[in-house]
Amino acid sequence: MARPWEADPSATMIRRLGKSPEELGNTDKVTGCPDVWELSNGDIAVIGRDLTDSYRERLPEGASLAADERLVVLPRNTAVAAKADLPDA
Repeated sequence: MARPWEADPSATMIRRLGKSPEELGNTDKVTGCPDVWELSNGDIAVIGRDLTDSYRERLPEGASLAADERLVVLPRNTAVAAKADLPDA
């Protein structure tokens, strides 16, 4: 059975949403850069820490992870900075 939504691996990153990791002080430019990007198809890509294993057994009711999904955590200031670039609807 097909899912209502599938990620498109051919979509490209077209613009950063919010401020860069450098502007937010969230990177040492060596070990990673939490970030939020708009893709060419309108979807959103998030770069953050994969904490799937830490959260899998304690997800709240109504939340679930498929075998091909990961729970990614990013700094609050990254999400807040991206908010202004996200549409309301």
